[in-house]
Amino acid sequence: MTVVVPLGGAKPVPATQPQRIGVLLVNLGTPDTADARGVRVYLKEFLSDPRVIEDQGLVWKLILNGIILRVRPAKKARDYQKIWNAERGESPLKTITRSQAEKLAEAIADREHVVIDWAMRYGNPSIRSRIDALAAQGCDRLLVVPLYPQYSGATSATVCDEVFRALADMRAQPTLRVSPPYYDDPDYIEALAVSMSEHLASLPFQPELIVASFHGMPQKYVDKGDPYYVQCVATTESLRQRLGLDASKLLLTFQSRFGNDEWLQPYTDKTIEKLAKDGVKRIAVVTPGFSADCLETLEEIAQENAEIFRHNGGEQFSAIPCLNDSEPGMDVIRQLVLRELQGWI
Repeated sequence: MTVVVPLGGAKPVPATQPQRIGVLLVNLGTPDTADARGVRVYLKEFLSDPRVIEDQGLVWKLILNGIILRVRPAKKARDYQKIWNAERGESPLKTITRSQAEKLAEAIADREHVVIDWAMRYGNPSIRSRIDALAAQGCDRLLVVPLYPQYSGATSATVCDEVFRALADMRAQPTLRVSPPYYDDPDYIEALAVSMSEHLASLPFQPELIVASFHGMPQKYVDKGDPYYVQCVATTESLRQRLGLDASKLLLTFQSRFGNDEWLQPYTDKTIEKLAKDGVKRIAVVTPGFSADCLETLEEIAQENAEIFRHNGGEQFSAIPCLNDSEPGMDVIRQLVLRELQGWI
């Protein structure tokens, strides 16, 4: 090993060794356990983030700690239990995100100096812990990949916030890149179209229309400049063009509203209820804002909204899986990562 002797009699230090590149896939998060306690810990971290709930004043803190964290965890725990991966003792989101990282590592295994890892913005494994682990493996360059096709302050931006907080405590910071949203990336649109077409072809019925349901957000966040709504519209328009469907056959809606504020509309549950009442008997729902199946897709859409549809006169309902760690889904992630690593590899 070459040794560099500094001026002034300081202790010799080893010369810089060839370094490695870390790639960190990040998704939203999940409770560690499917019980009230685990959900309470998760919700407290999530709902205490000013990117998620912008007004973190005294009134909100009283509501959060005095009402929400007392009542909501038990209910949400029951929802998690419906979809929980009992074999691994974890949520499907954690199982899938881990698999995405493992398959990405296999796909670029010929680049030995690239290290792939994964983290959750809320819950475990934490962003900070995985950045520390990558640094310990000699990564002096870091590509962070928020697994959100559409950008929003409450998802992509809060990932960056947490990354920056972790880096702020590091003396030897890695050089940082963050991948951009990929809401209209041709590879992403093609993967969605192929996945949708394959799923629809496997059904014993032909849907009369398809609902594209995205996670909602308060309307006031968009009014203040968040680009999320525009990017959801762009994704939906690109899908319509690729599939040859008009706006009456591929509807855009928003799910998972919370609290009393006005959220982005039309609402998914209200739309599905109205479709059933208007005589629509067969529908499919796709969730293009999620890179991996989770509580919002497996329970809220595939169970709750399916029940809403049938309760109001609908007959056949199908939830189209997210891209997950499928071959088309992994091709999107692989191409995104390789593009963002240009100049480093």
